[in-house]
This record gives sequence, structure tokens and C-alpha cells, in this order.
Amino acid sequence: MQPSPKDNASKPEDAWHSKNLTGIEHISAEEITTVFRQADIFKPSLGSREKLASLHGHTVVNLFLEPSTRTRTAFEVSAKRLGADVISLDSDASSLVKGETLRDTAMNVRALNADMIIIRHKAAGAARYLADKLDIPIVNAGDGAHAHPTQALLDAYTLREHFGSGPERSLKGRKVTILGDILFSRVARSNIHCLSKLGVQITLAGPTTLVPDVLEKAYAAEGVHVAHETEKALREADAVMLLRIQHERQTTTHFPSLGEYTKVFGLNRERESWLKPGAIVMHPGPINRGVEVESEIADGARSAILQQVRNGIAVRMAVLHLCAAAWRRQLKPAV
Repeated sequence: MQPSPKDNASKPEDAWHSKNLTGIEHISAEEITTVFRQADIFKPSLGSREKLASLHGHTVVNLFLEPSTRTRTAFEVSAKRLGADVISLDSDASSLVKGETLRDTAMNVRALNADMIIIRHKAAGAARYLADKLDIPIVNAGDGAHAHPTQALLDAYTLREHFGSGPERSLKGRKVTILGDILFSRVARSNIHCLSKLGVQITLAGPTTLVPDVLEKAYAAEGVHVAHETEKALREADAVMLLRIQHERQTTTHFPSLGEYTKVFGLNRERESWLKPGAIVMHPGPINRGVEVESEIADGARSAILQQVRNGIAVRMAVLHLCAAAWRRQLKPAV
């Protein structure tokens, strides 16, 4: 029988000590596992209309200063399922368009009794900057090409559901190929940090302009391998994580055309046949169908894409719950 959230929600909290989640590189494998344990507790509740009380009485502000659909909606749903009041702001509705600084916007939001800010921003380091300025929890929903920690956590959680083994559902020794625009991808960076801490062997694949060999040296500590032979990178993978081309962050053209990219690196039926039995296909979205992946594969039996979306609710609920719990402990006066 599944334990209820009420019976178990407090147990993982002892292993989580930060009120913020601004990146993956600064947290341990044990803390990542703590998020998974909490997500395991919350996930059975997703089939119920009943809201939990973890964030009852809290006001959570979604400060999304860069376009988003899935991540913004997922955070809204997650916070509301925990009982929070949610206010969503975007760049068009904020005073940033009038010249106000990010710090002043955040300080004003805090002065309006916000209890937590979830921020997406085009500038790398924006979430960490706010975490240093404000006394409430800050959760990074994506900052430039730097980090997207909750995406990496939900990706790893999804892999754990498919391939985790032993009592700890370990991913040690599993092989994941990240294929596509690595150079400009915050998802790739966060996944490298997250998956390597869990013992996953990571291969980065794609055109040399988007997956330069220097990345192998940059991530030497994580044991990352760079491959430009797509067939070998796919044949050895337990999971292939596809990434879209980040046109909005590129200042020059990194390949002749989308057609040329698709012809060489797109996951079509032929390249899918290179995958071993049981290998899965993942994508953080949004999907450019017919570019990095054909529709019949994105919707096919190997696809874990919608599972990633569903898991994103449980994982983000876990993150919000753990950060809020750590903040409340910090506020509690010493006895």
C-alpha cells in the first residue's frame, strides 16, 4: 500500500538544508535522492483532486521573464497542489519594461509578502543573484544558457523509473546520450551535473559547432564523452535525450540549414533502429517535430516525453516543499 503524503512528507526534509534551488552543481547526490524520495511520496496524490497543505497560507510568485509554457504551468500546478496561492508575472506585466532593475522588482514582490519566488530569466546567474539578495526561497526555472535544475531532476527521476536498480534504485553505470545543441543548452548543463552525480555515463553528440571537443575537457570531472559519430552514440545508449536548436541564444549560424541538421542528426526511423531494445527517447520540450525527431518516434513506444511532463509535477512539488521546509526551519527561533 502506498504511504500517504501526510504520513511521510516530513521524512526527507532532514536531508535537505537549503531554502533555495539555483543549480545542480552545488547539491550532492544525497540531496538529489532526497528530492526523489519526496517526489515518490507526492506522486500518488496526483490522481486526486484533493490539495495538500504543505504550502497552505504561502504566496508563491512565478516571475517568468523569459517565454515559457510547460515549466511555468508545471510550477503553477505544483504550487497550487501544495495549497499555495500563486501569482504569475511575466516581463510584459512587470516594471522591468519601464527600466526597473531585477533586484527592485524582486524586493517589491517580497514587500508584498511573497513567501517564495520561482524565476526564469535570460541572464545566467539571475536566480543565484536573487538568492543572495532576498531572505525567502528562490527556485531557478531556467537562467539563460546556465541552468535548469528542476528539468534535470525530473529527467533523472524519469530515468530512475525506467532503469533504477536495487533498494536505492541506482542509475550507476547507465548510459545516456544527449543529442543536439549542447553548447547553448541549460538543460544539458544541468543534466550533466545531475546525472554524473548519480553515476550515469554521459555522451554528448551532435555537430562539432554545437558539441565542440572542448566540452569533453570542460566536463572531465564528470567523465563526459563527446561523440560525433551518431550511430555509435545511439547504439550504446540506454536513453537518448534530444535537444532542440536554441536559435534564440545563437548569434551566428552553426550549420547550413535545419534540413542539413535533420539529415545528419535528426532521430528518424533508421536511427531509431540503432537503439538497443528497451532504450527510451526523451525530450525537455518544446519539440520541433521533423527536425530533431520524427513525430512517430516522439509519440511512439520508446517515448518517455509525456512521462517527463507528468513527473515534472511531482518533482517540482518536492522541490517547493523541501525549500519551504528548510526556510521555515531557518525562521524558527532557537530554543
